[in-house]
Amino acid sequence: MLRRAIKVVLLFALRVFFRRVEVVGRERVPREGACLFVLNHPNALVDPALLLCHAPRRVSFLAKSPLFRTPVIGFFVRALDSIPVYRRQDEGGDTSSRNRETFERAAALLRRGGTIAICPEGASHSEPYLLPLKSGAARIALGAVSAGGGGALDLKIVPAGLYYTAKATFRSGALLYFGEPIHVEPVEPAPDGEPPREAVRALSARVAEAMRALTLNADRHEALQMVARAERIFSSADEGEDEARSLERELRRRRRFVEAYAFHRRHSPARLGVLEGRITAYEEELRQAGLEDPRQLSPSTVAAYARVRRLLARVALFVVLLPFALLGAALHYPAYTLAGILATRFAREYDDVLSTFKIAAALLLFPLTWGLLAFALYGWAGWWGVVATLALAPLTGFVALRTREEFGRFVAGTRAALFFIRERSFFRRLLEERRRIRRELLDLGDEYERAAAAHTEARG
Repeated sequence: MLRRAIKVVLLFALRVFFRRVEVVGRERVPREGACLFVLNHPNALVDPALLLCHAPRRVSFLAKSPLFRTPVIGFFVRALDSIPVYRRQDEGGDTSSRNRETFERAAALLRRGGTIAICPEGASHSEPYLLPLKSGAARIALGAVSAGGGGALDLKIVPAGLYYTAKATFRSGALLYFGEPIHVEPVEPAPDGEPPREAVRALSARVAEAMRALTLNADRHEALQMVARAERIFSSADEGEDEARSLERELRRRRRFVEAYAFHRRHSPARLGVLEGRITAYEEELRQAGLEDPRQLSPSTVAAYARVRRLLARVALFVVLLPFALLGAALHYPAYTLAGILATRFAREYDDVLSTFKIAAALLLFPLTWGLLAFALYGWAGWWGVVATLALAPLTGFVALRTREEFGRFVAGTRAALFFIRERSFFRRLLEERRRIRRELLDLGDEYERAAAAHTEARG
């Protein structure tokens, strides 16, 4: 019951923090039998929370031991049947004997047909690539299937990739991507009873390859920033509302851009430099036109916001919702601001934990706001005031949030339509430049793929 309550709260918190959460490959997860999830770790406690809420299995976690001693967080970690992992940098001294007990507990849970999740990188981070994996996941898996007695264990390792459009930004997007399961074959244990090192290295390499296929990996942050700019321009030619855009498709496209960018940085840096200059000039012209996002430069956007009937309908909706939105904003703005201040102070310069602190602070401060308001209204309206407050205060907050987003989209769309009406030739010139940049991006990607295919054929 407690676990279910925690999951409901986390689902609500994630739904508020992220404007969109997309889950792909859920059908690949075995519905019964032993299962070990391995996932990348770019966003602290948000990563396991997403897996907990969206995996189609009841999941237990391997978590670093300091979390069990952390106030509040320790309570939730234990409530989710987590198993502590002892790291030398946390505990000091020899931790191998304590971790041997951890591995035995994890293997026993798997042999009972349970499900465990582990982040084999070992720690949350903000590097633009997958860190070298620790051996724990492979050792646990091989130890579980190779233990004598009870018959052979059919264990599947399910790789999971997490991709965030802007992991520390409120109302960004998150993708949870399940890959194809990896079947774990038993091996003959070494004399000390542990799985052989060669088998552990081989399985760890298979897991790392599977995880890299589900995540975005670049050799430097500058590459990711350039790829993000190129992808925004490329995807701005797609029709449809932003809500309908697939994060899976965005991830696959950015992976291709990252690989092509690395290839051309080695083989044709001058051509790449020219393209970067064109993208910079294009973005500057967009800013001069008052269009911050390349996706605002869209004929479909102009067509939608140039219709008087649609404009009047949206204005009428904003007028109706405005009193509730203003009330919700006034009630929640102090808690929202304080949550951001506290999160920034506690996270310091580590942006991989910033969203964790933001969500934790919001989960504390928003209910506190509702409780204080209910207490204040109790003396005036009694229990009816309390019930009305607890029911309506969160609703007004949601209305304020959605109204702000829709109003921002409305302003951007209207600005694009007015720009088209005033500066049609400039609008068309920017569209043509976008098409040329998109064509160049396609050409660079095609050249990289031909080179990669030729290299593979030569090696074969």
